[in-house]
Amino acid sequence: MSSPAAIAPTVLPHHIAIIMDGNNRYGKANKLGKGQGHIAGKNALDPLVEYCVDVGIEVLTVFAFSSENWQRPPSEVALLMQLLASTINEQMPRMHKYRIRLRFIGDRSQLSEELQALMLDAEQKTANFEAMTLVIAISYGGQWDIAHAAKQLAHQVQSGDLNPEDINAERLGEQVQLADVPAVDMLVRTGGDYRISNFLLWQAAYAELFFTPTLWPDFVPQEIASMIAEFAQRQRRFGKTSEQVVTEQQSH
Repeated sequence: MSSPAAIAPTVLPHHIAIIMDGNNRYGKANKLGKGQGHIAGKNALDPLVEYCVDVGIEVLTVFAFSSENWQRPPSEVALLMQLLASTINEQMPRMHKYRIRLRFIGDRSQLSEELQALMLDAEQKTANFEAMTLVIAISYGGQWDIAHAAKQLAHQVQSGDLNPEDINAERLGEQVQLADVPAVDMLVRTGGDYRISNFLLWQAAYAELFFTPTLWPDFVPQEIASMIAEFAQRQRRFGKTSEQVVTEQQSH
Protein backbone atom coordinates (compact mmCIF):
# COMPACT_ATOMS: atom_id res chain seq x y z
CA MET A 1 0.00 0.00 0.00
CA SER A 2 1.37 3.40 -0.92
CA SER A 3 1.38 6.57 1.08
CA PRO A 4 -1.55 8.89 0.35
CA ALA A 5 -0.37 11.32 -2.29
CA ALA A 6 -1.43 14.35 -0.25
CA ILE A 7 1.03 13.54 2.53
CA ALA A 8 4.59 14.80 2.12
CA PRO A 9 7.28 13.03 4.16
CA THR A 10 8.00 16.27 6.03
CA VAL A 11 4.63 16.15 7.78
CA LEU A 12 4.44 12.46 8.58
CA PRO A 13 4.27 11.74 12.31
CA HIS A 14 7.47 10.15 13.55
CA HIS A 15 5.72 8.19 16.31
CA ILE A 16 2.14 6.91 16.34
CA ALA A 17 0.64 5.35 19.48
CA ILE A 18 -2.62 3.42 19.44
CA ILE A 19 -5.00 2.39 22.22
CA MET A 20 -6.57 -0.71 20.68
CA ASP A 21 -10.01 -0.63 22.27
CA GLY A 22 -13.27 -2.39 21.43
CA ASN A 23 -12.36 -6.08 21.13
CA ASN A 24 -14.96 -7.33 23.62
CA ARG A 25 -17.70 -5.15 22.14
CA TYR A 26 -16.79 -6.39 18.67
CA GLY A 27 -17.12 -9.98 19.86
CA LYS A 28 -20.52 -9.32 21.44
CA ALA A 29 -21.82 -7.37 18.44
CA ASN A 30 -20.83 -10.18 16.10
CA LYS A 31 -22.07 -12.92 18.46
CA LEU A 32 -18.62 -14.48 18.67
CA GLY A 33 -17.52 -16.94 21.33
CA LYS A 34 -15.86 -15.80 24.55
CA GLY A 35 -12.51 -14.22 23.83
CA GLN A 36 -12.98 -14.31 20.05
CA GLY A 37 -13.10 -10.51 19.90
CA HIS A 38 -9.52 -10.40 21.20
CA ILE A 39 -8.45 -12.89 18.55
CA ALA A 40 -10.05 -10.71 15.86
CA GLY A 41 -8.21 -7.74 17.32
CA LYS A 42 -4.90 -9.56 17.11
CA ASN A 43 -5.43 -10.08 13.40
CA ALA A 44 -6.13 -6.37 12.84
CA LEU A 45 -2.58 -5.42 13.78
CA ASP A 46 -0.80 -6.99 10.80
CA PRO A 47 -2.08 -4.76 7.94
CA LEU A 48 -1.59 -1.68 10.11
CA VAL A 49 2.05 -2.57 10.81
CA GLU A 50 2.69 -3.13 7.12
CA TYR A 51 1.02 0.17 6.21
CA CYS A 52 3.05 2.16 8.75
CA VAL A 53 6.39 0.73 7.64
CA ASP A 54 5.40 1.34 4.01
CA VAL A 55 4.64 5.04 4.46
CA GLY A 56 7.70 5.69 6.62
CA ILE A 57 6.49 5.86 10.21
CA GLU A 58 9.52 5.53 12.51
CA VAL A 59 7.79 4.15 15.61
CA LEU A 60 4.41 2.48 16.14
CA THR A 61 3.45 1.78 19.77
CA VAL A 62 0.35 -0.25 20.58
CA PHE A 63 -1.33 -0.71 23.96
CA ALA A 64 -1.81 -4.46 24.32
CA PHE A 65 -2.28 -4.89 28.08
CA SER A 66 -2.40 -2.17 30.72
CA SER A 67 -1.44 -2.17 34.38
CA GLU A 68 -5.16 -1.95 35.15
CA ASN A 69 -6.04 -4.91 32.92
CA TRP A 70 -4.76 -7.25 35.64
CA GLN A 71 -8.09 -6.52 37.36
CA ARG A 72 -10.06 -8.26 34.59
CA PRO A 73 -11.50 -11.78 35.12
CA PRO A 74 -8.68 -14.35 35.47
CA SER A 75 -9.92 -16.31 32.46
CA GLU A 76 -9.71 -13.21 30.25
CA VAL A 77 -6.25 -12.32 31.58
CA ALA A 78 -5.05 -15.86 30.84
CA LEU A 79 -6.42 -15.64 27.30
CA LEU A 80 -4.76 -12.28 26.73
CA MET A 81 -1.41 -13.64 27.92
CA GLN A 82 -1.77 -16.56 25.49
CA LEU A 83 -2.62 -14.18 22.67
CA LEU A 84 0.37 -11.98 23.48
CA ALA A 85 2.68 -14.99 23.27
CA SER A 86 1.17 -16.14 19.98
CA THR A 87 1.30 -12.58 18.62
CA ILE A 88 5.03 -12.39 19.32
CA ASN A 89 5.63 -15.73 17.61
CA GLU A 90 3.48 -14.79 14.63
CA GLN A 91 5.05 -11.34 14.27
CA MET A 92 8.64 -12.59 14.06
CA PRO A 93 8.54 -13.60 10.35
CA ARG A 94 6.95 -10.22 9.57
CA MET A 95 9.64 -8.42 11.59
CA HIS A 96 12.35 -10.17 9.57
CA LYS A 97 10.59 -9.63 6.24
CA TYR A 98 10.11 -5.89 6.76
CA ARG A 99 13.22 -5.38 8.95
CA ILE A 100 11.16 -4.08 11.87
CA ARG A 101 12.62 -3.80 15.35
CA LEU A 102 10.33 -5.26 18.02
CA ARG A 103 10.37 -3.80 21.54
CA PHE A 104 8.29 -4.11 24.68
CA ILE A 105 7.58 -1.64 27.48
CA GLY A 106 5.93 -2.22 30.83
CA ASP A 107 6.43 -3.92 34.18
CA ARG A 108 7.77 -7.32 33.15
CA SER A 109 8.01 -8.54 36.74
CA GLN A 110 4.31 -9.42 36.71
CA LEU A 111 4.61 -11.57 33.58
CA SER A 112 5.43 -15.27 33.45
CA GLU A 113 9.06 -16.26 33.01
CA GLU A 114 8.14 -17.91 29.72
CA LEU A 115 6.59 -14.72 28.31
CA GLN A 116 9.50 -12.61 29.56
CA ALA A 117 11.96 -14.94 27.85
CA LEU A 118 9.95 -14.82 24.62
CA MET A 119 9.91 -11.01 24.68
CA LEU A 120 13.65 -10.76 25.34
CA ASP A 121 14.44 -13.23 22.56
CA ALA A 122 12.30 -11.28 20.09
CA GLU A 123 13.98 -8.02 21.06
CA GLN A 124 17.46 -9.47 20.66
CA LYS A 125 16.74 -11.06 17.28
CA THR A 126 15.34 -7.82 15.80
CA ALA A 127 17.59 -5.31 17.59
CA ASN A 128 19.51 -4.29 14.45
CA PHE A 129 16.49 -3.82 12.17
CA GLU A 130 15.96 -0.18 11.16
CA ALA A 131 12.92 0.06 8.86
CA MET A 132 10.57 0.82 11.78
CA THR A 133 10.23 0.10 15.49
CA LEU A 134 7.09 -1.71 16.68
CA VAL A 135 6.57 -1.26 20.41
CA ILE A 136 4.09 -3.43 22.30
CA ALA A 137 3.05 -2.12 25.72
CA ILE A 138 2.40 -5.05 28.08
CA SER A 139 1.59 -4.59 31.79
CA TYR A 140 2.18 -0.91 31.13
CA GLY A 141 0.81 2.23 32.76
CA GLY A 142 1.90 5.82 32.32
CA GLN A 143 1.86 6.50 36.06
CA TRP A 144 3.96 3.38 36.71
CA ASP A 145 6.37 4.57 34.01
CA ILE A 146 6.88 7.99 35.62
CA ALA A 147 7.17 6.50 39.13
CA HIS A 148 9.72 4.00 37.85
CA ALA A 149 11.72 6.82 36.25
CA ALA A 150 11.64 8.78 39.53
CA LYS A 151 12.92 5.69 41.33
CA GLN A 152 15.88 5.48 38.95
CA LEU A 153 16.77 9.09 39.73
CA ALA A 154 16.42 8.41 43.46
CA HIS A 155 18.94 5.58 43.17
CA GLN A 156 21.36 7.94 41.40
CA VAL A 157 20.97 10.48 44.19
CA GLN A 158 21.44 7.77 46.82
CA SER A 159 24.66 6.58 45.16
CA GLY A 160 26.01 10.11 44.96
CA ASP A 161 25.95 10.24 41.14
CA LEU A 162 23.26 12.93 41.00
CA ASN A 163 22.43 16.04 43.03
CA PRO A 164 18.72 16.58 43.79
CA GLU A 165 19.09 20.14 42.47
CA ASP A 166 19.99 18.74 39.05
CA ILE A 167 16.72 16.86 38.66
CA ASN A 168 14.51 18.47 36.03
CA ALA A 169 12.09 17.45 33.29
CA GLU A 170 14.93 16.56 30.93
CA ARG A 171 16.56 14.27 33.50
CA LEU A 172 13.29 12.54 34.26
CA GLY A 173 12.54 12.21 30.57
CA GLU A 174 15.80 10.32 30.11
CA GLN A 175 14.54 7.60 32.46
CA VAL A 176 11.04 6.94 31.12
CA GLN A 177 10.30 4.10 28.73
CA LEU A 178 11.16 4.88 25.08
CA ALA A 179 13.43 7.76 26.03
CA ASP A 180 15.58 6.93 22.99
CA VAL A 181 12.85 7.34 20.35
CA PRO A 182 10.86 10.41 19.19
CA ALA A 183 8.03 11.59 21.42
CA VAL A 184 4.52 10.53 20.41
CA ASP A 185 3.19 12.78 17.63
CA MET A 186 -0.19 11.07 17.12
CA LEU A 187 -2.19 9.22 19.75
CA VAL A 188 -5.14 7.24 18.39
CA ARG A 189 -7.89 5.56 20.39
CA THR A 190 -10.39 3.24 18.74
CA GLY A 191 -13.69 2.10 20.23
CA GLY A 192 -15.45 5.41 20.83
CA ASP A 193 -14.16 6.44 24.27
CA TYR A 194 -12.56 9.85 24.78
CA ARG A 195 -9.75 9.21 27.24
CA ILE A 196 -6.10 8.15 27.13
CA SER A 197 -6.36 5.58 29.95
CA ASN A 198 -2.95 6.06 31.56
CA PHE A 199 -1.10 5.44 28.29
CA LEU A 200 2.26 7.13 27.60
CA LEU A 201 1.39 10.13 29.78
CA TRP A 202 4.90 11.57 29.59
CA GLN A 203 5.71 10.65 26.00
CA ALA A 204 2.41 11.96 24.61
CA ALA A 205 2.50 15.34 26.36
CA TYR A 206 2.22 17.17 23.02
CA ALA A 207 0.63 14.46 20.91
CA GLU A 208 -2.22 15.23 18.54
CA LEU A 209 -5.21 13.20 19.73
CA PHE A 210 -7.48 11.21 17.43
CA PHE A 211 -10.60 9.31 18.54
CA THR A 212 -12.74 7.05 16.41
CA PRO A 213 -15.88 5.02 17.17
CA THR A 214 -14.47 2.20 15.04
CA LEU A 215 -13.88 -0.91 17.14
CA TRP A 216 -10.29 -2.10 16.98
CA PRO A 217 -10.91 -5.29 14.92
CA ASP A 218 -12.58 -3.09 12.27
CA PHE A 219 -9.76 -0.50 12.22
CA VAL A 220 -8.06 -0.57 8.82
CA PRO A 221 -5.11 1.26 7.22
CA GLN A 222 -7.43 3.53 5.23
CA GLU A 223 -8.71 5.05 8.47
CA ILE A 224 -5.29 5.79 9.88
CA ALA A 225 -4.30 7.21 6.48
CA SER A 226 -7.14 9.72 6.86
CA MET A 227 -5.92 10.58 10.35
CA ILE A 228 -2.38 11.12 9.07
CA ALA A 229 -3.80 13.42 6.39
CA GLU A 230 -5.57 15.43 9.09
CA PHE A 231 -2.41 15.42 11.22
CA ALA A 232 -0.58 17.04 8.31
CA GLN A 233 -3.09 19.93 8.39
CA ARG A 234 -2.87 20.61 12.12
CA GLN A 235 -0.64 23.39 13.40
CA ARG A 236 1.55 22.12 16.24
CA ARG A 237 2.56 25.07 18.39
CA PHE A 238 4.28 23.51 21.43
CA GLY A 239 3.39 26.54 23.54
CA LYS A 240 4.23 29.14 20.90
CA THR A 241 1.82 31.45 19.09
CA SER A 242 0.50 30.69 15.62
CA GLU A 243 2.43 33.69 14.31
CA GLN A 244 5.70 32.35 15.71
CA VAL A 245 5.13 28.95 14.14
CA VAL A 246 4.36 30.47 10.73
CA THR A 247 7.45 32.71 10.90
CA GLU A 248 9.66 29.75 11.78
CA GLN A 249 8.23 27.68 8.94
CA GLN A 250 8.84 30.50 6.46
CA SER A 251 12.45 30.87 7.61
CA HIS A 252 13.26 27.22 6.91
